[in-house]
Amino acid sequence: MNYLQYYPIDVVNGVGTRCTLFVSGCEHFCKGCHNSSSWDAASGHPFTQAMEDQIIRDLGDTRIHRNGLSLSGGDPLFPGNLDCILRLVKRVKDTYPDKDIWLWTGYTLETLKEKQRKIISYIDVLVDGKFELEKRDLSLAWRGSSNQRVIPLHSRD
Repeated sequence: MNYLQYYPIDVVNGVGTRCTLFVSGCEHFCKGCHNSSSWDAASGHPFTQAMEDQIIRDLGDTRIHRNGLSLSGGDPLFPGNLDCILRLVKRVKDTYPDKDIWLWTGYTLETLKEKQRKIISYIDVLVDGKFELEKRDLSLAWRGSSNQRVIPLHSRD
């Protein structure tokens, strides 16, 4: 898996202060996408063990409280990203069970395949659905078009 950008401190992609990772790879090709440079799975930087370790350290940094991790892109549920994303969300929840994880995807909850659903079992808030330019609404929180949904999910107990 590759990623385009990592923000160790972010206040716009989910509730509270967060760490945010923008991954590469997307097969939706939404017209009007604000991050079309993320479509190519080979763009950006390799997601290494060192990068994963950095995210874990940042989430635990007591100098700056972070509510959790946000995963966007690209699409974290793009087939080429699934192994790395699953490993990352498991580690975050095992290390910091009280931190929440938000995930943005162009897939809808109802269409997710088995491996994608494994990832979703670790997610607290899912923002699903393709961006539709014709339904763009800048007044919506956490999403760009009215067809997209912000779905609170139950985290693991």
